Amino acid sequence: MTEEQRSLVRIDATGTAHPVDLDASKHLRARQGMFQLLPAPDHLVVMRHVGEEAPRDAGTGAALRLAGQITGPGALCDVVSLIGQAAWCGELIVIDGGESRSLFFEPGHAIAARSTVEGERIGEVLYRYGALSRAQVEQTLAAAAPDVRFGEAAVKLGFVPRERLYQLLSTQAEEIAYRVLLAGEGMFYFLAGFDEEQIPTRHNLPVHALLLEAVRRMDEMRYFRERIPSDQHVPARVSDRGPAPGELRAVYDAVDGERSVAEVARAIGQGEFETTRALFQLAQSGRVVMRAPGPTGAAAGIALFNEAIASILSAADGVQRGDEVRWQLAAFVAGAGLYDALFRGAGPAADGTFEPARMIENATILAGPEQAEARLSQWLHEYISFAMFVAEPCLRLSPEGIPLSRRSDNQPPLSKRVAALVGPLAPR
Repeated sequence: MTEEQRSLVRIDATGTAHPVDLDASKHLRARQGMFQLLPAPDHLVVMRHVGEEAPRDAGTGAALRLAGQITGPGALCDVVSLIGQAAWCGELIVIDGGESRSLFFEPGHAIAARSTVEGERIGEVLYRYGALSRAQVEQTLAAAAPDVRFGEAAVKLGFVPRERLYQLLSTQAEEIAYRVLLAGEGMFYFLAGFDEEQIPTRHNLPVHALLLEAVRRMDEMRYFRERIPSDQHVPARVSDRGPAPGELRAVYDAVDGERSVAEVARAIGQGEFETTRALFQLAQSGRVVMRAPGPTGAAAGIALFNEAIASILSAADGVQRGDEVRWQLAAFVAGAGLYDALFRGAGPAADGTFEPARMIENATILAGPEQAEARLSQWLHEYISFAMFVAEPCLRLSPEGIPLSRRSDNQPPLSKRVAALVGPLAPR
């Protein structure tokens, strides 16, 4: 079911509303009570919750001053600029699917933020910035209570100083604010006024400064993503490039070829954006290179391997040289000895692929449970490297031995496509 087909409500000739699907039924059940129908164009239905059943923190007593659909990243910058210039006081709510974020404004400033997104809760922020370990987050959650907030519990347990907590609460508010400003889809609502009890912690974020930083982040991150596609990519140092400049030294020192961008940020207690910017500068100067994130689990690695070997053999079959490549691979397996045991009972199938569960079982026997995944990645990478080595000469000639012309379909060479697939399997 597409987004356009979800959350459908049918209004019949008597004016009765009927939820058409489970999604719509769930949303309506969560809004039981009395609603006031507000004037709206014929193609819109706008209602507000009234009466004692209305949730106290839903801003039901505040007038709806602005509302609309978000049509692209940065679209809310104009809305927030208007809020700041008009010196309005109120709550800006952004809803995308089941996630909700709010920014609270007093004249010229955002003074608080909150979010229902799991990764933006204060416990996750403290973890991402290296202030708490994962075990400490779990202990703090167990110690927190309805009348004791997470941050206060962490301070009482001695896990984080109060000054550091306040600093990261401010960082949390800023991060939520940037995600509101850069939201690319969803709906927004600005309610005039708010209940003071809705404010978790007060901060002082000038609207003009938030807007400037949000626009800068949007422009720069788009540029950074050309070289660093995600926070799960792994930076690795390049030898003989000299020391990193002083302002990049902390990030450079945290790069060990194993940590992802997110893990480097956690190691130095810095945000992902600042860490990505520093790594981009290090990559531009040739001091680090970025590697694709490793596969999650042995089965994921085998899936990459199977896709790569199938691509190689398909290309070889296309020039009628597939049997030759298969023969050389079989000879490689028989000569190496190890691969005969690794592949036993797992294949290969006609397309060159192998059965993952049996191969994982064989790898566990060969390397032991603790080393099986790492050694399997190494073995599969070596096998693919040999397959590409024997296939490349075949792919340069036709069955009659005539050199094949260059590709004209804008596809990258097979070697590059295979390298991109099995790059995560390469030994670190």
